[in-house]
Amino acid sequence: MAEILRVFVSATNDLEAERAVIGRALAELPVQVGAEIRRTPATGGKYDDIYEMIANCDRVYFLLGADITAPAGAEWSLALQLERSIFPLRSGKRLTLAAQEFTQNSLVNWKKFWTPEGLATIVTLDLIQTLRHHKNRYGLTVAEREILAVHAKRLQRQQANRARATVHEPGGAEGGGVLIDPSKEPLDGVILGEGED
Repeated sequence: MAEILRVFVSATNDLEAERAVIGRALAELPVQVGAEIRRTPATGGKYDDIYEMIANCDRVYFLLGADITAPAGAEWSLALQLERSIFPLRSGKRLTLAAQEFTQNSLVNWKKFWTPEGLATIVTLDLIQTLRHHKNRYGLTVAEREILAVHAKRLQRQQANRARATVHEPGGAEGGGVLIDPSKEPLDGVILGEGED
């Protein structure tokens, strides 16, 4: 019998809007799967409730912004304690000292993202890998598994193209140049080095 994919999304306060990216990534997959997205309510939650939500989830997406905030720190600790599969994601924002210390002490490789689109691509690729579990826990057909594989390859190509596009030769003022303002009158002057000897 196919299992439901259970995902817990933890995010620091400055990345509240980015939580929705994970839901959209799941909804926009080219196959339909049973899924449940969990989070601590915005108003806060009891420790036992958070424990229960994390205890039986398949994947924890942890989104770190500029600073580590509550309840994200407690959710991280619980996920580690419960040996859940954590995908640590970090925005390109400059980190506070507390966040720097948190990332260094976490002893994991953080996947960095700069835009919601970049986050969506990273999460979608991870969801595809999770859904294509070798034991087929989520009941995908052979055709659905192939559709996901093709979709992943397309996303990886787009990701590589975006990465190449950001590495470019300097242009404009960055690469040097002359700015001309056609509305200005030509300057009058004397050419140096010429004249009477």
